Amino acid sequence: MKTNTTVDTAKLSLLLNELRLPAIKLMSPQFAEQADKEGWPAARFLAAITEHELAERDRRRIERHLAEARLLPGKTLDTFAFEAVPMISKAQVMAITAGDSWLEKGANLLLFGPPGGGKSHLASAIGLALIENGWRVLFTRTTDLVQKLQTTRRDLALESALAKLDKFHLLILRREAMERKRGPGRPASYATPANSVAD
Repeated sequence: MKTNTTVDTAKLSLLLNELRLPAIKLMSPQFAEQADKEGWPAARFLAAITEHELAERDRRRIERHLAEARLLPGKTLDTFAFEAVPMISKAQVMAITAGDSWLEKGANLLLFGPPGGGKSHLASAIGLALIENGWRVLFTRTTDLVQKLQTTRRDLALESALAKLDKFHLLILRREAMERKRGPGRPASYATPANSVAD
């Protein structure tokens, strides 16, 4: 009897590999033992392990989308100081993070303001919330995107690059505004960020 159980376990492991169900493969022995002890019906056992697989897939998807998004680290809606920027409505921002109406319509969202006003923080936080709600986001400097597209055009790969960008629901473009600064005896230098979030 034990030999049959060992064969079944080994076969199940191979089948789960073939079906690409790593979470079920990992957790099925633990769930099977619990189901045997507690006398679960087969449907309950299947529901438990498939729920776990779906939750794990969702976690991995969010992890993958966060990595590709290149958002600013630590910038969340919880850490944004809404009270410091009273003209920004927290309720409106929370509605924006659902993304379902404005992203599907292809609408744009532009953030303007003086340096240090929290534009990058807010844009990144909105991007994070959208990823957590199932949307794909890319955060990049406008100049970097333009340079990348110019390079891919030169290399005759522009169509492929545009197709990759088209997979994102939202592009958050950080525009570097130019402000002249001169020091004594030094040439002009340029700095000061301003952001735009565009679909």
